Amino acid sequence: MPRIASLLLAALMLAGCSVLDLSGGPPAPVPPPDPKTQMGALETRIAILVEEQRQKLDPKARPLAIDPELSEIARARASDMAAKNYLAHAGPNGDTSASLLMKQDAKWQGLLGENLAAQHYTKESGVTVEDFAKRFLDEWLKSPAHRDNMIFANYDHAGVGAAVNGDTVYVAMLFSTDMGLKPRLDEGPAAAITSWESPSAAATAPASKAPAAKTDSPRLRGSQGMR
Repeated sequence: MPRIASLLLAALMLAGCSVLDLSGGPPAPVPPPDPKTQMGALETRIAILVEEQRQKLDPKARPLAIDPELSEIARARASDMAAKNYLAHAGPNGDTSASLLMKQDAKWQGLLGENLAAQHYTKESGVTVEDFAKRFLDEWLKSPAHRDNMIFANYDHAGVGAAVNGDTVYVAMLFSTDMGLKPRLDEGPAAAITSWESPSAAATAPASKAPAAKTDSPRLRGSQGMR
């Protein structure tokens, strides 16, 4: 029995020693996740917040369905801005969301709107998905052009792309009417991109002035940099 007691005591002493911090200092801080790993979650959260705000401002607005084609183009636009360090609706090579969509489907017809944004972060803080998504939303709501894109009731498809480079996160969000629309027989298989000042102006344009492809204007696609 004494032998058993001494063994138990030794085990308890060893177990106690294993939890001691002998370094004499505070534990090392845990670094934030790599911002690149946060982009997918950021895209999803932005889409959710925009839809919530859209239904709040106009309950009659059509729900936005996340469209794979629009999402692919939005990510391409965000990645291009991140790689080349710019914030604009046209890339250095002239590509726009509208031209990229036309390359994929030259027969598509509808309205296309685009909101852009860029937001800085620090290495120490990283990218907090909820905070960044809310700031992107808040900045778009402050701009009449971006707000119009978000709440235009006829939009029913959307896609979000996010990319990071250096200390900046770039986001592109696309809004579209029915992705299944095709041009009228008198329009031919392909046509030029037409622009309007706002989604509402495009939707109410006379039939003779309707776009043969899709819209692509500064206000319709308004950009917003968060600096």
